[in-house]
Amino acid sequence: MAIDPFTMALFALKGYSIIQGLKGASADQRASELNAFNTETDAERSKIEARQRHNDRLDLYRSNVSSNFAAFSAMGRDVPNDQSVKAFFKKQREVATTDTARSDFMGAAEAMKYRQQASTLRQEGRANMAAARLRAFSSAINVTSDYSNIKTTDYSNIKAT
Repeated sequence: MAIDPFTMALFALKGYSIIQGLKGASADQRASELNAFNTETDAERSKIEARQRHNDRLDLYRSNVSSNFAAFSAMGRDVPNDQSVKAFFKKQREVATTDTARSDFMGAAEAMKYRQQASTLRQEGRANMAAARLRAFSSAINVTSDYSNIKTTDYSNIKAT
Protein backbone atom coordinates (compact mmCIF):
# COMPACT_ATOMS: atom_id res chain seq x y z
CA MET A 1 0.00 0.00 0.00
CA ALA A 2 1.40 3.38 -0.99
CA ILE A 3 1.38 6.30 1.39
CA ASP A 4 -0.80 9.14 0.19
CA PRO A 5 0.75 12.62 -0.20
CA PHE A 6 -1.19 14.07 2.75
CA THR A 7 0.18 11.43 5.12
CA MET A 8 3.65 11.91 3.69
CA ALA A 9 3.38 15.68 4.30
CA LEU A 10 2.20 14.99 7.87
CA PHE A 11 5.29 12.82 8.48
CA ALA A 12 7.59 15.41 6.96
CA LEU A 13 6.15 18.28 9.01
CA LYS A 14 6.24 16.26 12.21
CA GLY A 15 9.82 15.18 11.50
CA TYR A 16 10.81 18.78 10.79
CA SER A 17 9.14 19.88 14.02
CA ILE A 18 11.03 17.22 16.00
CA ILE A 19 14.37 18.23 14.46
CA GLN A 20 13.76 21.92 15.08
CA GLY A 21 12.77 21.23 18.68
CA LEU A 22 16.01 19.32 19.24
CA LYS A 23 18.05 22.06 17.56
CA GLY A 24 16.37 24.69 19.72
CA ALA A 25 17.06 22.71 22.88
CA SER A 26 20.66 22.22 21.81
CA ALA A 27 21.02 25.97 21.26
CA ASP A 28 19.44 26.60 24.67
CA GLN A 29 21.91 24.20 26.27
CA ARG A 30 24.85 25.97 24.60
CA ALA A 31 23.46 29.32 25.77
CA SER A 32 23.18 27.93 29.31
CA GLU A 33 26.82 26.80 29.13
CA LEU A 34 27.89 30.24 27.95
CA ASN A 35 25.89 31.93 30.70
CA ALA A 36 27.43 29.56 33.25
CA PHE A 37 30.91 30.36 31.92
CA ASN A 38 30.18 34.09 32.20
CA THR A 39 28.89 33.60 35.73
CA GLU A 40 32.04 31.69 36.67
CA THR A 41 34.05 34.56 35.19
CA ASP A 42 32.09 36.89 37.49
CA ALA A 43 33.03 34.63 40.42
CA GLU A 44 36.72 34.93 39.54
CA ARG A 45 36.36 38.68 39.12
CA SER A 46 34.69 38.87 42.51
CA LYS A 47 37.57 36.96 44.12
CA ILE A 48 40.10 39.30 42.51
CA GLU A 49 38.16 42.36 43.65
CA ALA A 50 38.03 40.98 47.20
CA ARG A 51 41.78 40.37 47.13
CA GLN A 52 42.29 43.92 45.87
CA ARG A 53 40.11 45.34 48.66
CA HIS A 54 42.15 43.27 51.12
CA ASN A 55 45.43 44.62 49.74
CA ASP A 56 44.10 48.19 49.62
CA ARG A 57 43.10 47.97 53.28
CA LEU A 58 46.52 46.63 54.25
CA ASP A 59 48.20 49.43 52.27
CA LEU A 60 46.03 51.97 54.07
CA TYR A 61 46.92 50.38 57.41
CA ARG A 62 50.65 50.52 56.64
CA SER A 63 50.36 54.11 55.50
CA ASN A 64 48.45 55.04 58.66
CA VAL A 65 51.03 53.30 60.84
CA SER A 66 53.81 55.30 59.21
CA SER A 67 51.91 58.57 59.51
CA ASN A 68 50.92 57.91 63.11
CA PHE A 69 54.43 56.83 64.03
CA ALA A 70 55.77 60.09 62.58
CA ALA A 71 53.07 62.15 64.31
CA PHE A 72 53.73 60.52 67.71
CA SER A 73 57.46 61.00 67.24
CA ALA A 74 56.94 64.67 66.32
CA MET A 75 54.97 65.11 69.55
CA GLY A 76 57.99 63.86 71.44
CA ARG A 77 56.43 60.53 72.46
CA ASP A 78 58.67 57.52 73.02
CA VAL A 79 56.83 55.47 70.38
CA PRO A 80 58.39 52.03 71.00
CA ASN A 81 57.97 52.23 74.80
CA ASP A 82 54.84 54.37 75.35
CA GLN A 83 51.99 52.07 76.49
CA SER A 84 49.21 54.31 75.18
CA VAL A 85 50.90 54.48 71.75
CA LYS A 86 51.30 50.68 71.78
CA ALA A 87 47.62 50.31 72.65
CA PHE A 88 46.69 52.71 69.83
CA PHE A 89 48.70 50.72 67.26
CA LYS A 90 47.32 47.44 68.58
CA LYS A 91 43.75 48.72 68.16
CA GLN A 92 44.53 49.93 64.63
CA ARG A 93 45.93 46.48 63.75
CA GLU A 94 42.79 44.81 65.14
CA VAL A 95 40.55 47.10 63.08
CA ALA A 96 42.56 46.42 59.91
CA THR A 97 42.53 42.67 60.58
CA THR A 98 38.76 42.70 61.15
CA ASP A 99 38.19 44.76 57.99
CA THR A 100 40.29 42.46 55.82
CA ALA A 101 38.67 39.32 57.29
CA ARG A 102 35.19 40.73 56.61
CA SER A 103 36.18 41.70 53.07
CA ASP A 104 37.68 38.25 52.44
CA PHE A 105 34.53 36.55 53.76
CA MET A 106 32.21 38.71 51.64
CA GLY A 107 34.34 38.08 48.55
CA ALA A 108 34.29 34.32 49.15
CA ALA A 109 30.51 34.37 49.74
CA GLU A 110 29.91 36.32 46.54
CA ALA A 111 32.16 33.98 44.55
CA MET A 112 30.30 30.99 46.00
CA LYS A 113 26.98 32.57 45.00
CA TYR A 114 28.23 33.00 41.43
CA ARG A 115 29.50 29.41 41.27
CA GLN A 116 26.11 28.15 42.50
CA GLN A 117 24.36 30.22 39.83
CA ALA A 118 26.67 28.74 37.17
CA SER A 119 25.87 25.23 38.38
CA THR A 120 22.14 25.99 38.27
CA LEU A 121 22.42 27.37 34.73
CA ARG A 122 24.20 24.23 33.54
CA GLN A 123 21.63 21.99 35.22
CA GLU A 124 18.78 23.93 33.60
CA GLY A 125 20.43 23.51 30.19
CA ARG A 126 20.79 19.75 30.68
CA ALA A 127 17.19 19.47 31.93
CA ASN A 128 15.87 21.42 28.93
CA MET A 129 17.79 19.16 26.57
CA ALA A 130 16.46 16.01 28.28
CA ALA A 131 12.91 17.40 28.10
CA ALA A 132 13.33 18.16 24.39
CA ARG A 133 14.52 14.61 23.75
CA LEU A 134 11.49 13.24 25.58
CA ARG A 135 9.18 15.51 23.56
CA ALA A 136 10.86 14.35 20.34
CA PHE A 137 10.49 10.71 21.31
CA SER A 138 6.86 11.27 22.28
CA SER A 139 6.19 13.06 18.98
CA ALA A 140 7.75 10.20 17.03
CA ILE A 141 5.53 7.71 18.88
CA ASN A 142 2.47 9.89 18.22
CA VAL A 143 3.26 10.07 14.50
CA THR A 144 3.56 6.28 14.36
CA SER A 145 0.26 5.96 16.19
CA ASP A 146 -1.41 8.51 13.92
CA TYR A 147 -0.15 6.68 10.84
CA SER A 148 -1.42 3.40 12.22
CA ASN A 149 -4.86 4.97 12.76
CA ILE A 150 -4.88 6.46 9.26
CA LYS A 151 -3.75 3.20 7.67
CA THR A 152 -6.38 1.05 9.42
CA THR A 153 -9.29 3.43 8.89
CA ASP A 154 -11.67 2.34 6.15
CA TYR A 155 -12.67 5.34 4.08
CA SER A 156 -14.49 3.33 1.36
CA ASN A 157 -17.95 3.82 2.83
CA ILE A 158 -17.67 7.62 3.04
CA LYS A 159 -19.71 9.28 0.27
CA ALA A 160 -18.87 12.59 -1.28
CA THR A 161 -21.59 15.19 -1.12
